[in-house]
Amino acid sequence: MTDEVSDRVRPGTERGTLMRSSAVGSEPGSVGEVGSAGAAGPVHRAAASVAVWTLLSRATGMARILVIGAVLGPTYLANVFQAGYTLPNNIFTIFAGPMVAMVVVPSVVRATATAGAVGARNVLSRVAGRLLTIAGVCAAGLALSSPALGWTLVLGVPGPDHARAWLLATVLILFVAPQIVLYAIISLAVAAQQSRGRFALAAGAPALESIATVVVVLIVGRVFGDGLDVGQAQLAMVIWLGVGSTAAVAVHTGLQLYGAARVGLLVPARWRLRRSPEAHECVRRITRSIPVAAAPAGTEYLLAVIAATVPGGVLVIQLASQVFYAVSYVAGRAVSMAALPRLARAAAEADWPGFGAAWRQCLYYATLAALPPLCLLLVFARPTADLLSNGQLHQPALVDELAACLTVAAFGQLVSGLHDLGRRALFSRLDDRGPRRASVLGFLASSLIAVATAFLAPNPKAMLVALMIAILVGEVVSAAIVINRLRHHIRAQRIADPRHGVSALLATLAMQPAIALGYWQLNHHTPDRLTTFAVLAATTAVAIALFAAAVIILNRPRARGGSIDMRG
Repeated sequence: MTDEVSDRVRPGTERGTLMRSSAVGSEPGSVGEVGSAGAAGPVHRAAASVAVWTLLSRATGMARILVIGAVLGPTYLANVFQAGYTLPNNIFTIFAGPMVAMVVVPSVVRATATAGAVGARNVLSRVAGRLLTIAGVCAAGLALSSPALGWTLVLGVPGPDHARAWLLATVLILFVAPQIVLYAIISLAVAAQQSRGRFALAAGAPALESIATVVVVLIVGRVFGDGLDVGQAQLAMVIWLGVGSTAAVAVHTGLQLYGAARVGLLVPARWRLRRSPEAHECVRRITRSIPVAAAPAGTEYLLAVIAATVPGGVLVIQLASQVFYAVSYVAGRAVSMAALPRLARAAAEADWPGFGAAWRQCLYYATLAALPPLCLLLVFARPTADLLSNGQLHQPALVDELAACLTVAAFGQLVSGLHDLGRRALFSRLDDRGPRRASVLGFLASSLIAVATAFLAPNPKAMLVALMIAILVGEVVSAAIVINRLRHHIRAQRIADPRHGVSALLATLAMQPAIALGYWQLNHHTPDRLTTFAVLAATTAVAIALFAAAVIILNRPRARGGSIDMRG
């Protein structure tokens, strides 16, 4: 199932310095340069692998939310469950989360370059000892603070049912608290696989967790009934939901551990961190990067609290956010995840021309990957929202709210991908200051808009749309800061190539006829939901095919002429 990237550390170089290839081109930063981190083929193949498997995991994650919405309906109970069972992941994200891969992967790559596989395992095992200790403390803290956190999740529940909702939220949090430790193990296993150029299993394994959660929700709905609100739900129903969702995370953990074992990095947790200077410095960077991880988690929690004042509001925001991040992860973020080991190797070798070439190459790929979903989601937000709203959620008002949120998500996924690529490039250079500053300022911008929305929004639809805009603004601020910081690092080279922008624009124009035809089909007929899905699927396939063909045609003549290369 895994897809090994062909530019992994070559045999014979594992215990020595990595082999370095010189940049190609007449000047630093030229479009034709390749460098040690810049070969085009491995990056786009690895990114494609990440995109395919991430699409599977995100699709099942979307199905999970749809099933929860269809079974629980637009109720306060759905708000409690949706916000409560994601708390462990949010808390883990606050103190580590995605920072584990962003920080640990460069450290393991550098340890492999200087001390071989033994050094890599030593770094990973000692980082695991510290991280799992912190995760255990956080899990215990979550359990102890469950009454207080449960109270914040039910602020919008009306008086008569407020006490009952508080009890249900508290019990749910108690049963999902152990997930924090499981997510810590998952993140370490993912970092181990990515450091060896293995992306497929790490990206696809979350699908198993989502499928298991779907099964649990369906069984609970069958046994206890669907569409129940906090006043009718039994305590046993919430207990089963909590235990079942934790079991689903345990299944995911087992699969990721198998992936780490396959690359030879399934290591026991070891303590005495200071015995490994590399591991000690890695943990210090993770600690300094807590704001990078905490900012999006804090934003998500704040938005959930505000959206909970609208019946079904948390589900709408969760659905729109799932689309936002799902598209981002199969587009721009897929490129950034695939590029991190390559950027880290170039930085470890101090191959700065190769690093700059790799950055421009990945910036081009990330932009290309994000443009088709931007155009498609922007034009087809309403029919997409209608397809996503099932069961108890298929109400005109909720569909309108979701469609408006998806319009914002169309732009957000592009910006989010660029932000992620920029901060991974900085982390590959062991620079955690730039990502930290970007995350803090982005969080402040999002929070300001979200809090203002809670007091100024004239209606539920405006409130939910404004909350999505808050996410977008935060990503814009963060992306601008990390790219500016990266510009400072590679100021002797170009941060981007204008010709890549022209190529991306022309390719985007090439797919507009297919999008226009699909729009005409949906707006001049009254298709049922199955026909709508077929039209959207066909339009997407044809539009992407036209886009890809245009990219190939636009770059092929230039590659022959020697003036431009897609790799740069």
